[in-house]
Amino acid sequence: MLALGLFLGILAFGYLLTAYLAVRRARNGKRPQQRPQRLAPATVLKPLCGAEPGLEQALESLCKQCDSSVQIVFGVQDPADPALPIARALAARYPALDIAIVVDSSRHGHSAKVSNLINMMRAARHEYLVLADSDVHVPAGYLAGVCAPLADPTVGIVTCPYRGRPSRSSGTAGVCCELAALFVNDWFMPSVRVASWLGSRAFAFGATIALRRAVLEDIGGFAAIADQLADDYRLGELTRQRGLRTVLSSVVVETTLDEPGWRALIQHETRWLRTIRAVRPAGYTTLWVTFSLPVAALGCALAGGAPAALAVLIATATARVMLHFAAGAPGPGRIGSWRRLWLLPVSDGLGFALWCLGFATREVQWRHARYRVTRDGSARPVT
Repeated sequence: MLALGLFLGILAFGYLLTAYLAVRRARNGKRPQQRPQRLAPATVLKPLCGAEPGLEQALESLCKQCDSSVQIVFGVQDPADPALPIARALAARYPALDIAIVVDSSRHGHSAKVSNLINMMRAARHEYLVLADSDVHVPAGYLAGVCAPLADPTVGIVTCPYRGRPSRSSGTAGVCCELAALFVNDWFMPSVRVASWLGSRAFAFGATIALRRAVLEDIGGFAAIADQLADDYRLGELTRQRGLRTVLSSVVVETTLDEPGWRALIQHETRWLRTIRAVRPAGYTTLWVTFSLPVAALGCALAGGAPAALAVLIATATARVMLHFAAGAPGPGRIGSWRRLWLLPVSDGLGFALWCLGFATREVQWRHARYRVTRDGSARPVT
């Protein structure tokens, strides 16, 4: 068992070191890019559902960098949706902008978000389309950065890496929001950086996807992903099947993570993991090594606490802290802070446990409904 324990620990340490180097490489590799002085004509589609924490600030971060060449389309399916007054207030606050608001309850599949996008498309006017989740906060130069690669006809979609921003700061809900941010910042995005470093482009994130209208029409429009749980991933997959490239933008956006309690956090992380299992079933089975702290601890236990295994565990814990600080947002109040270090084993342990449970069932909780994920990634309501 000593050999097995050391093997697990060394694999865990090796992955963390690779992830740390990949994250540092992504940060250090950024170069100031020449942005066009005028934005390309583009339509930004913002499907809304509910007044999420920080929604107005997220939407306004987009409005502040738009000009008359950019159209923003807000869409809701319920006329009583509390996000609707926020959208209308922003349209009134920025009268010089081309802002359209679509209210349409029509359903076109099991995905409410994609149904909303299909309804919104009737208002879209431009060739360049940018899809972004409602809670995404965007930095200066965002639109120029994500649209520029679309001038290359070999590019299918452009997608943005993102960081999680916890919406609460105290109590149990605050802890759950911090754990959700650690899941995104310390586990998910570093794994994307590793995959990108190794040459993979099999990803697309709802935080931002930019593509040309002609490409969307060629793959069958949004109707082609109307039943998909991982609608963003499938959108990228369909474009890659047509020989087009996926570009991982240098623009990093932030998404607000609001978890009112443990139940919501577990449901959310379970859905993320089972989404990965649905779209990459073979890759999902290898994810155990990415939960490095519990894997190294298991290896140390199997080795009976042998000095060599203990040394590997300590090295793994050190590498985990290094990754935490490298992956955190720069500046004051960043995720990578000393006072949050105690949450690292909690986050990794919870993720590992939910990864194991991901093999037991294909059901997920998605907002207020429960779905079963089929082998092709479609989400079927559970009645």
